[in-house]
Amino acid sequence: MRYLLFVLSTLGLLAVPWVLCPSQPTLAHPVSLADPQIKPLDVNMHDFMEGMFQAPYRRLKVSMAKEPADNALWKQLRSDTLILAEGCNLLLTRLPEKDGEDWVAHSTASRDAGAEVYSAAKQKDFAKSRGAYEKMLTHCNACHKQFENGKHILEP
Repeated sequence: MRYLLFVLSTLGLLAVPWVLCPSQPTLAHPVSLADPQIKPLDVNMHDFMEGMFQAPYRRLKVSMAKEPADNALWKQLRSDTLILAEGCNLLLTRLPEKDGEDWVAHSTASRDAGAEVYSAAKQKDFAKSRGAYEKMLTHCNACHKQFENGKHILEP
């Protein structure tokens, strides 16, 4: 009987953290640009774009040339897409002095298309990945045309 009580009380103690801790972390409040924890580094936009986007874009361009042959290549494709899509979220912390609404629209459209590439790549659907990739580049290029006078146009 004592053994049974010991086992039940031990199981009860083990269950306490599981019950008290949510399975997914939640934010106490949504993060906003006014949040002092969000502090973009002091670099110019050219250096930011080159540092954040150039390497994953170049790798992704190679990945999108033909269907990945193995899981490692699909994983690389997903990783680079995730970096690019999340990088677009960082663009939202670096609004230009004018045409900020257009900047937000371009950034979110590029991010959302990147999310489509990621989702399709996760399903290993190359045709869908390729279509979303081209859509993402169309959105990136629309931003480059507006804010960079047509410089830095990306090729699929």
